[in-house]
Amino acid sequence: MKFFEMRKIFTIILFLAISLPAALAEGNRDFMRETGKINVVVATILVIFLGIVWYLFRLERKLTKLEHQIKDDQ
Repeated sequence: MKFFEMRKIFTIILFLAISLPAALAEGNRDFMRETGKINVVVATILVIFLGIVWYLFRLERKLTKLEHQIKDDQ
């Protein structure tokens, strides 16, 4: 029960951490485009996304290898 309570609290904190800066920066919507930093943000998000995809692909290959190894042992 405690795990789910902590999970709810963590989810609320995460949501606030993500939404608060967006709400505060509402007046300067084009600030990132004006300064040219939007490309840095997009590149960072792309690198993180590709890293997650690479990690999941590698994990899938390892799991498949282990599944075949367990199947062969039986």
